[in-house]
Amino acid sequence: MIPLMIDLAARRVVIFGGGAVGARKAAFFSGEARVTVISRSFLPALLCPGIERIEVECASMDESALESLIGDAFLVVAATSDPDLNDRIGRAARSAGALFNNADGEAGDVLVPSVIRGERYLLAISTGGASPAIPRFLREHLEAAFPHLDAMIGVQARLREDVKECVGSQEERQRILRAVLRDPEAWSWLSEGEERAYQRIWERYISGKDTPY
Repeated sequence: MIPLMIDLAARRVVIFGGGAVGARKAAFFSGEARVTVISRSFLPALLCPGIERIEVECASMDESALESLIGDAFLVVAATSDPDLNDRIGRAARSAGALFNNADGEAGDVLVPSVIRGERYLLAISTGGASPAIPRFLREHLEAAFPHLDAMIGVQARLREDVKECVGSQEERQRILRAVLRDPEAWSWLSEGEERAYQRIWERYISGKDTPY
């Protein structure tokens, strides 16, 4: 498998299962796609605007009937407590031409990763189900080690554009950007605010007052 960032706007995600797993999957996709949850019952978390619900018992359905429920879905998620049903849903999804994620049963062709999200970044982590604790560990580590990561991304984006006006060499521009990332003081200045940090970084790396790189 390879990682991809996919725009799901206007695409339909169908989730089979209205329990805790289905609710987590719906929360992951809600707001990014058209989400339909199919189940005989639904947790309160699924009873909210923005999530379409179809109340039906799927356990006795054959693959043809399941495929009719899938319709034009781009992605199908099997999140029921019955692995055999999940596998039938997967076969129906493939027959319908949809991608498939299986919470319990035969492996699908899509994994739903753990996500670390800021205002300016998105990191997806997966261990293929081998160690669910690892994504949480990495998230906590990154949050503790880089509390101002969003601000640094903003500084880097601005600096990348501004140095084009005064640094002619592409190699030199790249060296400056890398040096800022390796500078512990530059990271500490971000606690004073993004604008103040940018001014101090500019003074150190561009105006010539100090060029430690």
